[in-house]
This record gives sequence, structure tokens and C-alpha cells, in this order.
Amino acid sequence: MKFDRYVALGDSFTEGVGDLDPSRPNGVRGWADRVAEQLGRSHEGFGYANLAIRGRVLRQILDEQVDVAVALEPDLVTIYAGGNDIMRPGLNLDALVAQYEEAIAALTGTGARVLMWTAYDVGWAPVFRHLRGRVAIYNELVRAVADRHGATLVDYWRFAEYQDYRMWDFDRLHMSPEGHRNMAIRVLDTLGAEHEIEPVDLGPAPAVARPEQRRADAKWAREFLVPWVGRRVRRESSGDGIAPRRPIPAPVEL
Repeated sequence: MKFDRYVALGDSFTEGVGDLDPSRPNGVRGWADRVAEQLGRSHEGFGYANLAIRGRVLRQILDEQVDVAVALEPDLVTIYAGGNDIMRPGLNLDALVAQYEEAIAALTGTGARVLMWTAYDVGWAPVFRHLRGRVAIYNELVRAVADRHGATLVDYWRFAEYQDYRMWDFDRLHMSPEGHRNMAIRVLDTLGAEHEIEPVDLGPAPAVARPEQRRADAKWAREFLVPWVGRRVRRESSGDGIAPRRPIPAPVEL
């Protein structure tokens, strides 16, 4: 499987938040960089752009990134959108996915291979499990869009390995470096592309005593949840003032 130009669209999931690398733009690496590194091996003409910005809701992704991506003439596009919308009250899922479908139609209409995602199963996560029904409906609507437009679905909902807290960053919202590495493998396997990424093997999860878990929960609420809610109240975004870290397709080194 060979691609010449890969463009990644989306929010923090695709930007790479949770996989810190100070040597890279915006200080992150992420699964998309890892995918590009493998696709570009021994391929001098390969170019990779990443337009994703943390905190973006679906409408912003569609308005800011889709036309730019089409103009770059990719033969591979990945897009993950809607995750930030799902957490907001008063959401109309049918209207949301109808907007998403317009973007998928535009991207697949270029002839590029388009990968899109279901959202992950939050049923195991104490804070987010109340959203499980909404996520399941969103996923079914996304599956139908992928079917109608010939997009390839990366079925995050069915990746049981993400029920291990070690696949997640401290904020419990973004993947850890191990989670990003595993997602890169999942994407490359979906594409049928050869790669040299070592599988993630974390071994059995250590038992956590209840008092220790309560302390961890309190620290998480104090350092992540309260500031996160505060930004929502002030209508601020973690992506304010942040630009796409790879706006132009270019080679990416291992």
C-alpha cells in the first residue's frame, strides 16, 4: 500500500495531544505522525500535513480544514471529528452528523482514501460513562455515512485495549504515548500497510487500592476537571491561539 500525500484533519486526537515531544511543532507527536513516518519510509516523494487543532468542534473542523485539505490534493485523508461536540449539552446528533456527511462527501469525492472513526466506548470510564448512549447513537450514524460514501471506518468503539487506564493521559481524555502508538498500528493495519512499530504490551494492570484511587481522582478533578469546566463557562478553548502544526505536506522523519 503506497500513498504520496497524506493529510490529517481533526482535533486533539489527531493533533497528538497526550504524546509529548518538545522537538516537534506544538510539542506533540501522536499517532498520525507515526503513521506518516511508516508510510514515508523509502518514499522520497511522500508528503504529510496535519491540520488538526485541539479543542475544535466539528463545525470548526469543517470550516477551517476540509477545503484546505481538498486543495492539497491528498490521496490519503484521515478525519476524526465530533468528540468535543458529544460532551456538550443540547446536542442534536442527527444535525451534527448531517454536517459531517457533507465533509466526507467532499473528501471522498477527490478520489482519496478517507479514514474516519467511531468514538471510543466510554462505558468503563466513571466520569464519562453517562455519555455512552449518546456515543453509541453517534457511532451508528457515522457507520452509515462511511457506508454511503465508501470511507474506511476505524472502529475505535471496538478496541477493547483502551479500557486500560494506561492507554490514557493523566486527563483521562487524551491517549497516552502508548495509546497513540497503538492507534498508529490500528490505522496502518486498517490500511494494509507494512510497518515497523512494536506492538504495545503493557502486561497486567496493577491493582490500585481504593484510598489510592480516591487520591488520584481528587488530583484529576483538581488539576483537570475544574480548569476544563472553567474554560467551558468562559467559552474558551484549549486550541485558542494554536495553529496547525504541519500546514503544508512535507516529508516526516523517524
